[in-house]
Amino acid sequence: MTESAPVTVLLIEDEAEIRRFLRASLKSRGFKLIEAVTGEEGLRLASSHQPDLIILDLGLPDMDGLAVAQGIREWTSTIPILILSARGQERDKVAGLDAGADDYVTKPFGIGELLARMRVALRHAARAGSQEEPVFEVGDLRVDLGRRRVLAHGEEIHLTPIEYKLLATLVRYAGKVVTHRQLLREVWGPAYEHQTHYLRVFMQQLRNKIEAVPAQPRYLRTEPGVGYRLMDE
Repeated sequence: MTESAPVTVLLIEDEAEIRRFLRASLKSRGFKLIEAVTGEEGLRLASSHQPDLIILDLGLPDMDGLAVAQGIREWTSTIPILILSARGQERDKVAGLDAGADDYVTKPFGIGELLARMRVALRHAARAGSQEEPVFEVGDLRVDLGRRRVLAHGEEIHLTPIEYKLLATLVRYAGKVVTHRQLLREVWGPAYEHQTHYLRVFMQQLRNKIEAVPAQPRYLRTEPGVGYRLMDE
């Protein structure tokens, strides 16, 4: 995708009113929109058009959107998937993110919020595909993955091996919500997927070291009942 090429968005949504709304909203902002009304059609168009981003409804007429997300993730880990659904329970968000989605917006939604989430997902995809040096910077936080160095407030921060591994994992998914289960699996291993108290303890330790005001974190944000997000702006 070049700078002049429009961002191609695949919308998999069976509600005609939402399709019309997003068609007008996205096209007026320069996006190229491809539409699918069933999960099967969405899977086919995702494969044939290789969009830059996918907006996916969970309540499709022929199959559950979670199965669509899982089907897409079988052949690509780089195309961002943004779930747009009326299912607003925490368990639904966790299930969607664990199925491979990058983010989750609950209906009814505002176009401003949706566009912001789209920008975050696209930035993350661009960063994941770049060949730049593995250095993450936001505000006064700098994480040099190559040298395993962390700086905050102008000072080098000393982290334990687990603290560093947890932060490095969040850096890899910066801007995205990472579920409790995914973090536990990647940092501690599959046997610890349900040990959420581990996560709470070490996340608090990380905040105490890198946040100016740990009780009001700027970087390490909690997504209640779902997981954590490392802010990238």
